[in-house]
Amino acid sequence: MKVRAVALVAAIAVPAAVSAARAPDTAQHDVNIVAIASGIHATGTVGTASLLGRRSKSSGCTLGVLPDTRCSPGAIDRSRPASVLCDANFRTGTVRNVSDATKHAIEIEYGLAPKAYGSSLEIDHIVSLELGGANDIANLYPELAPGFHVKDKLENRLHRLVCAGKLSLRTAQRRIASDWTALYPTAFGTPAPIGR
Repeated sequence: MKVRAVALVAAIAVPAAVSAARAPDTAQHDVNIVAIASGIHATGTVGTASLLGRRSKSSGCTLGVLPDTRCSPGAIDRSRPASVLCDANFRTGTVRNVSDATKHAIEIEYGLAPKAYGSSLEIDHIVSLELGGANDIANLYPELAPGFHVKDKLENRLHRLVCAGKLSLRTAQRRIASDWTALYPTAFGTPAPIGR
């Protein structure tokens, strides 16, 4: 039993330590991939990312308007509180870090061919970066058009509400991860203009 535990820790710690020298986000991704390959299902806190649910599947995920929460429960980056997100100098481009390899891994999990899909599909953050979402694989899913354009509009509105003090960041994060299409009418007064 001790030998297995040491081997498992080494299998996770060594690649993560090597990856950490490359880049923090790459290291996080490598730890997740090693954990998934080892049959470990991520839940709770990993690095600065906090998962919003248990990630219990990494294949056979159901593609739809909403993410399959068994594969993509959402995750937030605890290092970006509202004070950072609402700062006039904050830009998502400085924290956006999702490699093509990670995007392709998500596509494969959802039964898609790993390739560029142009304007018909994007690998989207469930909790957007402007709402403190993480670049973690648990916070990504393939979103079909026009859904991601409509969701982007909602994310912008929620960000403004959070920064105006009219909505807590935690509430915005939880609700958008739970079902962004149900949250849309609350923010805009009309149903989300997407087909189901």
